[in-house]
Amino acid sequence: MADDEKNNNLDDENQNNTVPGKEDDEIEALLAAEEAKNFSSEDANKALTLLYPKAEEYLNDTSKLEQLLLRIEEKLKAIPKIGEKLSEIPVFVMMIRSYIKKEYTEVPIGTLIAIIAALLYFISPVDLIPDVIPGAGYIDDAAVVGACLLLVESDVLEYQEWRKTNK
Repeated sequence: MADDEKNNNLDDENQNNTVPGKEDDEIEALLAAEEAKNFSSEDANKALTLLYPKAEEYLNDTSKLEQLLLRIEEKLKAIPKIGEKLSEIPVFVMMIRSYIKKEYTEVPIGTLIAIIAALLYFISPVDLIPDVIPGAGYIDDAAVVGACLLLVESDVLEYQEWRKTNK
């Protein structure tokens, strides 16, 4: 999928959310499982990096960024079971919110951009493995969030320590 197409779909609130039939679900799940086997950490890093320009745009627009964070919280409520990698998303959201409110500003811009890029991928209705596929739909999301965490883990740990003493 072209980078521009994915980025354009991020802002499209009127995605067609049709629910496939049971047979379609089974076929989609099989295809997604096969795709998931081929989804490497290199793919996750590439997906994350492709969203850096869009993440920087969001970082420079507080209103747009706050809307993104609200959408992420809503999506997290809809996921019945969050895996270990996706469990970092609420921490990412809190960290970005603390930065927006100027409560916590001791964070490198590169870290903020990487986190926002991961959140953009997570919220995107169009990604490598569609989220509507039961079970397999969040594998790519978890991989991208995991790739981001590998890049920014020390900054996230510092934020969590700051939060313990300041909240």
